[in-house]
Amino acid sequence: MPKVKSGAVVRRRGRQEQHREVKSAGGLMFNTGIGQHILKNPLIINSIIDKAALRPTDVVLEVGPGTGNMTVKLLEKAKKVVACELDPRLVAELHKRVQGLWPANFKYWWISSPFVFKLLLHRPFFRCAILMFQREFALRLVAKPGDKLYCRLSINTQLLARVDHLMKVGKNNFRPPPKVESSVVRIEPKNPPPPINFQEWDGLVRITFVRKNKTLSAAFKSSAVQQLLEKNYRIHCSVHNIIIPEDFSIADKIQQILTSTGFSDKRARSMDIDDFISKSYKNKGFN
Repeated sequence: MPKVKSGAVVRRRGRQEQHREVKSAGGLMFNTGIGQHILKNPLIINSIIDKAALRPTDVVLEVGPGTGNMTVKLLEKAKKVVACELDPRLVAELHKRVQGLWPANFKYWWISSPFVFKLLLHRPFFRCAILMFQREFALRLVAKPGDKLYCRLSINTQLLARVDHLMKVGKNNFRPPPKVESSVVRIEPKNPPPPINFQEWDGLVRITFVRKNKTLSAAFKSSAVQQLLEKNYRIHCSVHNIIIPEDFSIADKIQQILTSTGFSDKRARSMDIDDFISKSYKNKGFN
C-alpha cells in the first residue's frame, strides 16, 4: 500500500514573485521562488517517518525529496521509494546518495488542494499519507465548523478522509529558511468511502461556501446559482418524466426546500458533514 509524504518542495509562491537563489553549505543553489527549502533537522525527519508507521512491504511515494535527507531514511524502512522531483540538479544529487540502495523514479507534482483530492480519489486506496504544507493550509484541512479557517477544503477533505495535525515545523528546520511556518498532517482515506456522488456533493458545498457567513437562503438567491439549478432541475424532470407547472419558479422551489428542511437560516461556517449529508438525502433528486 503506498504512502505519501511531501518533503522539501512544499510551498507555491505567487506567480509574480521573482526567483531567488540561495547557496547551501554543500554548494547547491536553492531556488526559493519555486519553494526549495530543504528539511535539515534529523529529529524532525525521524519523527515524520515514525508517525508514518512504515512496514517493510510498503511502497512510499515521496514528493519533493530535495537532496534526499528523508529518502535515505525511508529506504531503510520501506520496500521501495518512488521520489518525484522537479530540479534535475537535485535528481543528480539524490542519485548519488541512493546509488546502490534502490533505483529511484522521478517526476514532479505541485503540493496543493488539487493534489490532495487527486490522492483521495485515487484507486486503489493508499493506507495513509504524511504530508507537509504551509501551516495555514494544513490548519484548513483539519478545521472544524465554527473555526475561522473552516472552508470547502475542510469539509471535502474530512468527508473522504480522517485528517490529523501531527506536528509544527518551524522555519529554522529548513535550509534556506522559508518565510512561513509549516505543519505535518496525516491523511487516512475512508475505506469504503461514503456512498455519495462527490461531484454533486462538491457542487452543493461550493455554492454554500462562496459566502460562508451568509445564510443558505441568501446564498441560493444568487441569479447565477438559480439559473444553474433550474437548468439541472429541468433536465432531472425530463429524464424522470416529471411534468413542470407553467408557473414554476426555481426561487420558490429553493426556498420551499430550505424552509421544509430547516436550513434556511443555517450558515455554512457552522454546518458539519452530517448537516450537509442530511440536506443532500432529504433533497435527493433536486440536482
